[in-house]
Amino acid sequence: MKEIILYDASLREGAQEAGASYTVEDKLRILQMLDDLGVQYVEGGNPGSNPKDEAFFARVREIKRKQTRLVAFGSTCRAGAAPAEDANVQALLRARTDTVAIFGKCWDFHATEILHIDLEQNLDLIHDTVRYLKQQGKEVIFDAEHFFDGYKNNPVYAVQAIQAAEQAGADWLALCDTNGACFPHEVEAIVQSVRAQTHAPLGIHTHNDTGMANANVIAAVREGATMVQLTLNGIGERCGNANLWTCVPNLQLKLGYHCIPEANMKRLYACAHAFEDIANYNHNPKEPYVGKNAFAHKAGMHIDAVKKASKSFEHIPPESVGATRRVLVSEQAGRNAILERARMIDPSLTKESPQTQQILDRMKEMEFEGYQFEQADASFELLVRRITGKYHPFFTLKDFRVVVEEPSPQGRNAYAMIEVEVGEETEITAAMGNGPVNALDRAARKALERFYPELKQMYLSDYKVRVLDSEKTTSSVVRVVIESRDTQEHWTTVGVSGDVIQASWIALVDSLEYKLLKDTKKA
Repeated sequence: MKEIILYDASLREGAQEAGASYTVEDKLRILQMLDDLGVQYVEGGNPGSNPKDEAFFARVREIKRKQTRLVAFGSTCRAGAAPAEDANVQALLRARTDTVAIFGKCWDFHATEILHIDLEQNLDLIHDTVRYLKQQGKEVIFDAEHFFDGYKNNPVYAVQAIQAAEQAGADWLALCDTNGACFPHEVEAIVQSVRAQTHAPLGIHTHNDTGMANANVIAAVREGATMVQLTLNGIGERCGNANLWTCVPNLQLKLGYHCIPEANMKRLYACAHAFEDIANYNHNPKEPYVGKNAFAHKAGMHIDAVKKASKSFEHIPPESVGATRRVLVSEQAGRNAILERARMIDPSLTKESPQTQQILDRMKEMEFEGYQFEQADASFELLVRRITGKYHPFFTLKDFRVVVEEPSPQGRNAYAMIEVEVGEETEITAAMGNGPVNALDRAARKALERFYPELKQMYLSDYKVRVLDSEKTTSSVVRVVIESRDTQEHWTTVGVSGDVIQASWIALVDSLEYKLLKDTKKA
């Protein structure tokens, strides 16, 4: 099995995505996760560009790693300055990593029109910088910036640029589709040509501006590239980069290359969701392999078929990447599909069980009212448990009141007062919040955490409101969907009412009770 070397650039390239921002602690946690997963190289950042990256490289020395080689990233020296005098090159050395990656211009247009230097001078910058870093004992990865555009414009010069790095001792030549403009057939032909003219091992770095980043990685590997540069979730400048969560299973499970230890492949799904938590990144449910809908089935015919033979509608077993099959419950799914989903909660249910019909009837009533359960598994489980007698309330709401003030004092404009009953005890409390739902959430926790301290581990990660009948304007029924998380998993609940606060409370109660229910099941 041919080995592919993974090079993750999330901590530098990924941070260039609009809206992305990591703390030093975030970067350390992501590095640790990638090391545990088996990624061979992680690009830590550009130590010459900002104080945060300098702080990261100082802190990272405290972190013990199993296998990951940390990479400091920078550019060739500036025109007119020797590498030993160049501030950015010296910053790479201060990072004290065994491996450095430097980028250099491989498109003649960039050399003459962006750097305003002649073509020979650009080749000298590449050669001299690589040679200097090799003399300092570094493993050097040369990122051939704009290589594919450069090759299409002037193939002789583009190859001369990477040969300059190779002759100076570069350990890797990473060919970069920096503008994301290439198609797979172009990548195949160009990588094949480069292989015939160079000896150093090749890497591939692709951007997704034409939606081809992942496909271009596959094309390059098939032509002999052995290092793939990726980011988590495909994050990066403009339209992003090739996605580690997609490319690794494509290469390993589909094409037979070895990227990470086989046992770690089953951790991909969990790692993908852990990264989203760390980076505060919105989940894409349609993400291949690791999206929550990647193995979700809604149509009744599909559900019936996949139950009989999983490969009928699943290209791999979900367990291969640590995911699970999801059966979405809705009016589209049919009786058998809803029964199958309900049996995951109560295996004793059959088609003939009176509770089965009660579940179907109650679902139809609630969906007519505006509920939607296909993305609210937690609320569906609570519904099934209430009907089958496998549910007991952890608390009872006696009363609540919400007051909204404008203008808001100290940035918080809502107060919630709540009275709940737990067993024989009653708790009355109040809290302030940024809006009525936040105030309700804070007040509910304040009241319940005395009885259930595990609620401190839980937080609301997403809140959505949809008006179901916009023609009625302010009197419309609304659907509220709340996504909640703890240290282990996330779940979604739903509430519907003509009052947005009441709908929010219904979804919030389900969320709190589901957290307590799942913790009870684990105990």
